[in-house]
Amino acid sequence: MYMAGDEEIEALTRVIRNKALFRYGVGHECDRFEERYAAHLGVKHFALSASGSNALAAALVALGIGPGDEVLIPAHTYMATGTSVLAAGAIPVIVDIDETITIDPVAIEAAIGPCTRAVIPVHMWGAACNMDAVMEIARRRNLLVIEDACQGVGGGYEGRKFGSIGHLGAFSFNFYKNMTAGEGGGVAINDDRLAKRVRGAIDPCHFYWHGRDGEDKPFAGNGARASELMGAMLNVQLDRIDGMVAKMRAEKRRLLAGAAAFGNLGLKPTPMNSADHDCATHVMFTLPSADAAQRFVNVFPSVIAGKTGRHTYTEWDQILIKEGAAHPAMNPYLMPANARCRMDYSKDMCARSLEILNRTVMVPTNPEHTGAQIDDMIHNIGAASRVALAGLSPEEAELRGVMEVDQRKFDALGRPDAA
Repeated sequence: MYMAGDEEIEALTRVIRNKALFRYGVGHECDRFEERYAAHLGVKHFALSASGSNALAAALVALGIGPGDEVLIPAHTYMATGTSVLAAGAIPVIVDIDETITIDPVAIEAAIGPCTRAVIPVHMWGAACNMDAVMEIARRRNLLVIEDACQGVGGGYEGRKFGSIGHLGAFSFNFYKNMTAGEGGGVAINDDRLAKRVRGAIDPCHFYWHGRDGEDKPFAGNGARASELMGAMLNVQLDRIDGMVAKMRAEKRRLLAGAAAFGNLGLKPTPMNSADHDCATHVMFTLPSADAAQRFVNVFPSVIAGKTGRHTYTEWDQILIKEGAAHPAMNPYLMPANARCRMDYSKDMCARSLEILNRTVMVPTNPEHTGAQIDDMIHNIGAASRVALAGLSPEEAELRGVMEVDQRKFDALGRPDAA
């Protein structure tokens, strides 16, 4: 969470005092946010849900993805991208990323098989996927595209907002996102019929609140409804998002300009898709080796992309051991309809992705960083670069105004070998 304060407190207090915590027929905050956020994204509909995981699952269900289908997902994403595929009864197929640390379009093309029905490009850490390439492949190969913008709130690709480009877009509003209600999510939709199916997937009683119609049969599912508390907080957060992202983009430009002086040492900015339009929540550097990346972060508090645990496929236990559901009869890996789907996983299956991730360093930005703090960061990037790439000893590195990274967002929590 970047910012929350009196405005959020007042909005939440108003909902509680009015005893208007339920969205249907009682409050109006969820409806108001859905209308405003749809307009913000440039889509026809937005449907709130309880989490980003719920949003992804609802999007897949709405598109008719299920048993017998493969869905391509990147080797680096929050594990819910894969488990949401399993929640729909389909099989996730893991493919490589490229140096942008987002899904590699070449790998998408190479991974398409007879059962492949969809692909989920993920705007990881707020960095844009190559959506032109993804959509071109999807059109040519008849794939559905569920755009995972759970980590991309506020960002865009070549002038279009994340989540508005694919057939459906999924968002998260949990504690660590650019806009937050503690938890929450939602789906961006441009098709009226899909909007009904998404809302039915989020709330199987949706028709009860809005009336039955004969266009679509209702279907059973778990409820993942949003509350008015979520809507109230998000309406305040939406007022801030453009200004926050603008500040982070300005910080990113300044850090990259300052770090350019260390290019002669071998410090290389990570290539970005649509760098002027993404979230700019991190400035990334691609170092020549994993050892160099480790030396860098040992000096300057920052993050190696490959050491963020739950975000890399090697830590997705449920997928690797094929426990796709709590009950064997509901486990997609055991369903006869999925017998033709590819489901062979190993921890070295995307070795190229691991190699890239382990030498990619992420420096978090923050809209509340001051100019002096950014100057100190540039100085410290230089010091870390000299240690990582020019043989300076760590003891000789002089740092200024060091700010610690919030490791809760990045650490591989739950790993037996986690520090």
